[in-house]
Amino acid sequence: MNQKVQFPETVMLIDATFLNMIIADFKKNFEQMLQRTLTEIDLSNLVTYLAFDASLPTESNDIQVLLVHDKSTKKINHCYPSDLQNELDGVGFQNHLGDFSFASVSPEEITSREELYTDLLNIIGDSIDVKRIILIPFTEEYGNAVSTLVENIKGKNITWFSMDQPKENTHFHWEMLAYPIMQALGIKGDELK
Repeated sequence: MNQKVQFPETVMLIDATFLNMIIADFKKNFEQMLQRTLTEIDLSNLVTYLAFDASLPTESNDIQVLLVHDKSTKKINHCYPSDLQNELDGVGFQNHLGDFSFASVSPEEITSREELYTDLLNIIGDSIDVKRIILIPFTEEYGNAVSTLVENIKGKNITWFSMDQPKENTHFHWEMLAYPIMQALGIKGDELK
């Protein structure tokens, strides 16, 4: 059977294990620094902030959010909804940016999380339907695998969220992941002065 996978024009490919690590680190450190409890993250707000920072048009978007995880990551900590299989697979929401659809994708015992992430990136990169790709990979684990693939993707608007700015010139747009996470945690700019 040779079925074509259909994607909308915009796909977010997120490593849920990496996102967990960053959110936990931010929550712990900023609660100590600000001397207050931070709010739990409404995941719909977080993906909306990511979409804004990726400069999506402001209406009528269809956005597929792919959450890649392995068996060690069952939920996205400090978020609601959080359970990757029971709350974040096959669900969606709509706001002023458009329709967001979530899919939770796990390699099970077939392959590694890195291989699944890069395989999905290959499929998305080859899709004629996809115009915009928003990436949150676990770069520290994957090494250069994702950047090598991204350099070979042509004709797509790519935004890469990470904690470190790329060292070399690239043909993708880089954004600091810290900002949408801080906003989703309820950290105000004037608190950081």
